[in-house]
Amino acid sequence: MSGLLHRVGWNLRRRWRRVFALLVIGAGVLAPFLTGLWWTLPLVWFLGLFILLPLAHTLAKPIPEGDDDRHRSRTGDTALDALRERYARGEIDEETFERKLDRLLETEDATPVEREGTVTDQVRENVRREVERIRE
Repeated sequence: MSGLLHRVGWNLRRRWRRVFALLVIGAGVLAPFLTGLWWTLPLVWFLGLFILLPLAHTLAKPIPEGDDDRHRSRTGDTALDALRERYARGEIDEETFERKLDRLLETEDATPVEREGTVTDQVRENVRREVERIRE
């Protein structure tokens, strides 16, 4: 019996939006029979699904941790991000950008990286795509 209660509790915690929507639909179907007014069905559905559900979802959404997107680098390489920002602001021209980018790629290949291989491969692939996009 505790397994069933555990499963029900998990479903209510994880899938509360579905449960709420089903309850709103059921209440909307019952509303005209209980009140004798046909327009209570769309009223209950509208209030429940378009006002209360988004409001409850917004209030129940967890607050993100202290990670601020502005301080997190896009590629994981701060030198590459700084180079991209300088190029975007117009501080360096395309030739200088490509030269420094090539130098960064050479340096990256020469130094051993202690990160996971998948992150390094993603950074390299993103840099290569950026170079191809700029050269086009």
